[in-house]
Amino acid sequence: MAEVHNAVQQSVKELQTRFDFKGSKASVQLDQKAWTITLMAEDEHRLRNVLDLVQQRLAKRGVPVRALQVDKPSAAADSMLRQVLHLQNGIPADKAKQIQRALRDRQLKITAQVQGDQLRVFGPKKDDLQAAITFLKTEDFGLDLQFENYR
Repeated sequence: MAEVHNAVQQSVKELQTRFDFKGSKASVQLDQKAWTITLMAEDEHRLRNVLDLVQQRLAKRGVPVRALQVDKPSAAADSMLRQVLHLQNGIPADKAKQIQRALRDRQLKITAQVQGDQLRVFGPKKDDLQAAITFLKTEDFGLDLQFENYR
C-alpha cells in the first residue's frame, strides 16, 4: 500500500506541472481504508490521460496494473467526470474456488485450502509445490497472483 501511496503522490505532482493540465481541475485521491483511487477530470480525454498517468506510475513502482479494477466514468458535481479504481486485496472466494478446482484437476499430490482472502497450498514434496506454482503462473485467472514460501 505504501507503493500505491507513493505512486498517487507522484501522479498528483505531475498533474500540477504538466502543460496539458494547466488550469484544469483534474485530481487524483487515494482512500487507503476502502482500497480505492478516485480520478476526477473535466472531460473523457483528460480523464483517460489521468488514468494512463496513474497506471504508469503504479507500474514504475512495482504495483501490478492487473490488480486494478477500473469502473466506468460517472458524472460528478460541476460537470466533472469521476472514475474509481479498486485495488485488489487478496483473492475473492469464487476465484479461490476456481483455482482450487484447477489444482485438483491437475492431480498433483497437494492440498489447496481457502483461508480468508488467501489460498494455501501444501504438500509433502517440494517438487509438487513447485509444479503447482508453475501451473498457476501459466494459467490466466484474471488475478495477479503472488507466491509466498513459509518453509
